[in-house]
Amino acid sequence: MNGKSGLKILGIIPGRMGSSRFYGKPLKKINGIPMIGHCYYRSLLCEALNDLYVATCDREIYEYVKSINGNVVMTSQDHIRATDRVEEAYNTLRKKLNKEYDLIVMIQGDEPMVVPEMIDAAIQPFEDEGVGVVNLMAQIKSYEELCDPNEIKVVCDKSNNAIYMSRCAIPSFKAREYQPGNPWYKQVCIIPFRPKNLRDYHQLRETPLEQFESIDMLRLLENKGQIRMVPTGYETYSVDCEKDLVHVSQLMKNDKLLSKYPI
Repeated sequence: MNGKSGLKILGIIPGRMGSSRFYGKPLKKINGIPMIGHCYYRSLLCEALNDLYVATCDREIYEYVKSINGNVVMTSQDHIRATDRVEEAYNTLRKKLNKEYDLIVMIQGDEPMVVPEMIDAAIQPFEDEGVGVVNLMAQIKSYEELCDPNEIKVVCDKSNNAIYMSRCAIPSFKAREYQPGNPWYKQVCIIPFRPKNLRDYHQLRETPLEQFESIDMLRLLENKGQIRMVPTGYETYSVDCEKDLVHVSQLMKNDKLLSKYPI
């Protein structure tokens, strides 16, 4: 890790055992390796990151990351949103490491198919000083994905800024009209912030739509914040249930990055 972008960038992978949809999922194994281990090893391959840490409130995750010689920081158990956990971890680490960062990249611990190029793409828009928060998005490739409430859908304006995110299909659809190439996109949880924007997020109260949809980024959108969406062509699937775990395990059996893990 050498921060090749010229920016000082901290990567943080939030993870907790108490997922309401799939308890203990960070330590569920994908082809013999806990899911959060895949996220850590693959993010570690991104040369744009200066430092990388897992942020957790659970001793089991802490001990696992330590066992693979990874960096990990303990956080409060009180956080409902991953973004709030990342904000706490960032404040702890900047003091502990005596470093200031230009960007903090949240890499969700349930994105085991992340590739370094996705992180690179997510930080590129920060060449524009007016950009404070970025999300990746990928085209939805099946009717099942479109209907899956675990997949967060997003619609954008003409400048690729998010208008709204939902667990429902947006824009609306009729079952017979689904076909590849239609304008349905899902959020991919690689989310960089400038430090000020991360602090601003944390200082805002939870919002009604954020609570209703259980989507972190709606806190910003409901407060008229801007989120730049960046399309990615990489095929990735988050893990939110046992079925997802089986699907991702099959997709990753011959993944080319596995041989690059430092194990």
